Amino acid sequence: MTTLPIADRWFELKRFSNDITLLWEPHVVPLMRCNIWHVRGRDRDLMIDTGMGIVSLLDAARHLLQNDVTAVATHTHQDHIGGHHEFKHTLVHELEADNLRSPRKSGTLLASVLGAEAIGRYRDAGYPFDGDLITALPSADYSMSDYCVRAATVTEIVREGNIVDLGNRHFEVLHLPGHSPGSIGLWEAVSGTLFSGDAIYDGPLLDEIGGADIPTYVRTMKRLRELPVQVVHAGHDGSFGRERLVELVDAYLAKRA
Repeated sequence: MTTLPIADRWFELKRFSNDITLLWEPHVVPLMRCNIWHVRGRDRDLMIDTGMGIVSLLDAARHLLQNDVTAVATHTHQDHIGGHHEFKHTLVHELEADNLRSPRKSGTLLASVLGAEAIGRYRDAGYPFDGDLITALPSADYSMSDYCVRAATVTEIVREGNIVDLGNRHFEVLHLPGHSPGSIGLWEAVSGTLFSGDAIYDGPLLDEIGGADIPTYVRTMKRLRELPVQVVHAGHDGSFGRERLVELVDAYLAKRA
């Protein structure tokens, strides 16, 4: 029998501005604790990544939503697409569309299923954890063994250079492979805002997992270094500006030189 506590609430949120809000799952271990970004537009809202899918994101974020919503998959790892099935309109890069429709692995919350070898690799990469992937239960009757990533309907397939139009805000799709083949960022040049997914974030970057490719990641990093960003809202950890972006890129390039 599990000894995990019961969470008072599953999601936390922080407003960055009137039109950008961060949601996250504090009871998910840092390795899998995805940043979920709500962006409000004049004509359409974005939900950039959707977390683990343990509890309804749509219910938790409903008070934020003023328009129809596009659920963006910056890539299709378990921690970024768990809630996509709740949304009528989804967006994903062409290289990972099939994985959003039919997740190749159903996902797990259990350390016993993940396995000691995988846990050891993540520990070596900078993400130590010794137990399961959550530290609390959403309800007393929740069964971790029943968890899986549910298939989502794909309604919009994108590639490099496509524009995501919210009416008053326009984001260019940047194909940023390396962490995964179809990783994307959303770039708003007029404000210098980048939603980077897991292409870059202020934490241990994972480039030796399934689907990752180090030479491709190096090219992506060199591209990001030249981008005139003002703020990066990443897939994990805190947001940062251009100076920190350059530091992170240079550290990665030095490591992989």
